[in-house]
Amino acid sequence: MTPPTIPDSTSTEHRVRVDDDVTLNVRVTGTGSPLMLLHGFPQTHLMWRHVAADLAADHTVICPDLRGYGASDKPAESGPDVYSKRTMARDVVRLAAALGHDSFTLAGHDRGALVAFRAALDHPTAVRRALFLDVLPTLDMWEALHGTSAALAFHLYLMAQPPGLPEQMIQACADAFFAHFLDAWTNDPAAIPAEVRAHYLAACAAAVPSIVADYRASAGVDVDHDRADRQAGRRLAMPVTVLQQDWGAALGYDAQGLWSAWAGDLRHRTVSCGHFMAEEDPQLITDEIRALTAR
Repeated sequence: MTPPTIPDSTSTEHRVRVDDDVTLNVRVTGTGSPLMLLHGFPQTHLMWRHVAADLAADHTVICPDLRGYGASDKPAESGPDVYSKRTMARDVVRLAAALGHDSFTLAGHDRGALVAFRAALDHPTAVRRALFLDVLPTLDMWEALHGTSAALAFHLYLMAQPPGLPEQMIQACADAFFAHFLDAWTNDPAAIPAEVRAHYLAACAAAVPSIVADYRASAGVDVDHDRADRQAGRRLAMPVTVLQQDWGAALGYDAQGLWSAWAGDLRHRTVSCGHFMAEEDPQLITDEIRALTAR
């Protein structure tokens, strides 16, 4: 079953080398000021298909598969930095430069939002504006999880374990594991049609070691990087928009307050759709990106 692509006549696919052993798969569509969209878990760049097609009227929209995901390269986890968000953020800045863009607006969902957050902190001259969908910064996320409410995020703890057991467990039931999140985190199942769902499941099943490595980094080196930045008082220098579900009431944290500690120019909004916002309510996300690019 062939999944749909971004429905725009200008859409083209590229392979761009961003590191010695890493080439990213990227879909580029439209013309205008550059906008990069980073996907989340358990997805690929295809999650942006509706949003990208709309924004292509105003922007050059760049939709990569992150390293370790989709059709991008999946280097072996030879050390903690291979899948650190700092390394993945460097990937996307190099990708933009290779496509001719020294600065750009950056939006990310879920795992892609963590990469976008790190890119915005580490490369403030490249990232002109940033939008983060349904995520907390890594350090804040771990600090917010506690008690039985943390069972909602069981996968974070599973994939934080040393190499071996989590990969074996997930590979033994890959379709069931990844399908669980597509089902549990979606308010409107029709937002992810059968052909897209099949694409996501196949892509994730082929990338179990690298996906686990990405999550493992978020329980280790990514926390170290966030903590060092917090202690140094580093903050996001650009306009920032954050859209989130109301998980704060369930988990006992003030999401807007946590984000305000990182971003001075912040627009924070709680939304009613499910976790997969760009697929469940693409018009909302498109409107918010357009509003962000006007700031």
